Amino acid sequence: MKTFLYSVMAILGMAMIACSGGDDAPGGNESPVQDPPALVSTSPAQGATGISDGDLTVKLTYDQTISLSVGGYQWVTIDNGAQITNVYAMQKELTVQISGLKKETTYTLTVGKGAVTGLGKAEAAPVSLTFTTVDKPAPPTAQGKLCTPNPMAETQLLYNYLLTVYGEKILSNTIANVSWNIDEAQMVYKATGKYPAINTFDYIHLQWSPANWIDYSKTQVVEDWYKAGGIVSACWHWNVPAHDQVTDLNHYTCTPGDGKKNGDNWTTTFRPKNIFQEGSWENKIAKADLEKMAGYLKLLQDKGIPVIWRPMHEAAGNTYEYNGGTAWFWWGYDGGEVYVKLWRYMFDFFQSKGINNLIWVWTTQEKDADFYPGDEYVDIIGRDLYGANYNNEKDATQNANHFKAIQQTYPKKMVVLSECGSVGKISDQWNAGGKWGWFMPWYHYDASSLDKHQHANTDWWKDAMSCSFVLDREAVKKALK
Repeated sequence: MKTFLYSVMAILGMAMIACSGGDDAPGGNESPVQDPPALVSTSPAQGATGISDGDLTVKLTYDQTISLSVGGYQWVTIDNGAQITNVYAMQKELTVQISGLKKETTYTLTVGKGAVTGLGKAEAAPVSLTFTTVDKPAPPTAQGKLCTPNPMAETQLLYNYLLTVYGEKILSNTIANVSWNIDEAQMVYKATGKYPAINTFDYIHLQWSPANWIDYSKTQVVEDWYKAGGIVSACWHWNVPAHDQVTDLNHYTCTPGDGKKNGDNWTTTFRPKNIFQEGSWENKIAKADLEKMAGYLKLLQDKGIPVIWRPMHEAAGNTYEYNGGTAWFWWGYDGGEVYVKLWRYMFDFFQSKGINNLIWVWTTQEKDADFYPGDEYVDIIGRDLYGANYNNEKDATQNANHFKAIQQTYPKKMVVLSECGSVGKISDQWNAGGKWGWFMPWYHYDASSLDKHQHANTDWWKDAMSCSFVLDREAVKKALK
């Protein structure tokens, strides 16, 4: 079957050349001499390390449209016992699919002279691409122990599963469009035929609930997702009044400032350090909000639903990235020491309310060790990454480098791509050593499909969900239900 496939692709490649009016095209004029195709980039990169064992898709990009010559697949080889399972050319890209890669082995993929030709049948120079596989990331040294004392059985089961697949598989994840839905997950299913493994909900409208348009006590959408086999995750954009005495919910925000409107959005004078001053307006707001949130989380706990919980994200903002950097959210405004105190305050508050269904995720920024709540208060480390272009292989390598740096800094914890947008393909990130526990593109508010999605379009998601190492909802259901 493979020989037949190679032959068909080779014939198609010849047909494309003939249709371009080459020397042998009937009635065609003699074509000008064309420069041979020049290699522009490879994925993985030359000399890459951290490549996963098992299957790998290699992509070689040239500076012009290419074809696989007749019998050219025979000149594409891999050493050390691995096998070439498929080779094809499309536009400027040669794709080589490989299986049988072993751990901690160096491989050289060779594309021999004559295998690839350009527009005028000019032969591309041979290519030798060397890369190395390594074992999966060392398991977190705190594995098996959640920071929540006496966690609900379902919570421990989920955490154990996350540990089991970590470094070998990556879970797919979407976030609700604003608040309380699975709209993004539905778009992924429509485009790929698969639901993501995780859906993240946002309690951003806590102060508004209950209302006729949002009511977090109505948990059916969450229950349905969980019963279908999906993992439940939740974040909380914690909105507070612009200043003391404000009761208009339209003046609530999570952006620190002078309490006035800045453009279309309000800012707040709410300061986290004042939460710990008994009787202050910040203290009263925080207590009331945490009480209300604990009640909503308890509703899910009572139904046996564990929740991956990511509150107060991106606390440091860009404070430490350059001079003049600032905290983006009020919870990071007073610095790391106050933030850590607030994180632990929330943790202890929920403990006092008997909440034991949470897996706690903390989001790291750059150089923000002062904001880390501590190993005993965090289960998983997240990183939020946004780029300028979809499917940028350079970005994919940089994304993977973030993973490696965080894993080295926090060796006791799993590391996840807790938010992302316009980043390199998951296949390229994984090949470059980005063994995230999961990935989650942000939602696009106005999108009705992935075709023009702001953060992760159809091609990006199709690449992700076609990878053998990416887990979807059905895979989770088989493993846990």
